[in-house]
Amino acid sequence: MRISLRQLEIFRAVALTGSTSAAAASMPLSQSATSAALIEFERTLGAVLFDRVGKRLRLNEAGRALLPLALAVLDGARQIETAFATGAAGVAHLRLAASTTIGNYLLPALLARHRAAYPEAQITLTIGNTRDVVAAVREFAADLGFVEGPCHAGDVVVEPWLSDELVIVASPQHPLAAAAARAPLTVAALAGASWLLREPGSGTREAVEQALAAHLPSLPAAMTLGSSEAIKNAAAAGLGVSCLSRYAIADQLAAGRLIELRTSLPPLRRQLALIHHQRKLLSAALRALIDTVRDGD
Repeated sequence: MRISLRQLEIFRAVALTGSTSAAAASMPLSQSATSAALIEFERTLGAVLFDRVGKRLRLNEAGRALLPLALAVLDGARQIETAFATGAAGVAHLRLAASTTIGNYLLPALLARHRAAYPEAQITLTIGNTRDVVAAVREFAADLGFVEGPCHAGDVVVEPWLSDELVIVASPQHPLAAAAARAPLTVAALAGASWLLREPGSGTREAVEQALAAHLPSLPAAMTLGSSEAIKNAAAAGLGVSCLSRYAIADQLAAGRLIELRTSLPPLRRQLALIHHQRKLLSAALRALIDTVRDGD
């Protein structure tokens, strides 16, 4: 074999960071060693993989075609190392990434169920917004992703999972709460409200904007917050109204800190999904986890 895993690692680092100096720092290697290794790798392949733009390196067509293949090979090598690290090939370390609503409110119970069935399973869960989860799956930093917003990446397999209801809520003391108790709120009343929204890149933010677009073309954020937990607490404090997953607000509704506002809008729903890279090798351990998640819906 003329190419090595080390060369693939260097190529990946340069592709993801955009420069040999940044890649060298992440390896770690010297910048000159990284640059020399990249040049030798391109010479071995007989192809230039990057366009040199000043000090930046940008993947060209050949580099873009190679990147998913390289990531898949490196991911396979990582799985081999992990499987045999303890001397037991049956032990798998699964890396999961989930957007915030799923990671905070749905996965804990499902992972507990999976651990009861497979006590030897080792699982790492990273929580971020949908954009972060898709990026982790595309870069093989996560074996499986859970997203609550649309995934637009062509190299990612999307499997519909659960249907989630989006609910418009406010504090019981909010002026719209009394109005909603008398009659369903009109579009005009909702358009004039102070909205609490997630940050751009959040699946909840995108789902809310899509669900309300036909009724509220403009949805300016009075306040932008980085998590559903922050938003529901802000709404409970009377800072505005919001539209959140029923999974996320079940506790606040039960405690009476939030109330569901009656509106003239049709039911608002979104699709939660499982995602993995199209070149991801689904091991037996990963398939077992997917089965647990599917059975838990």
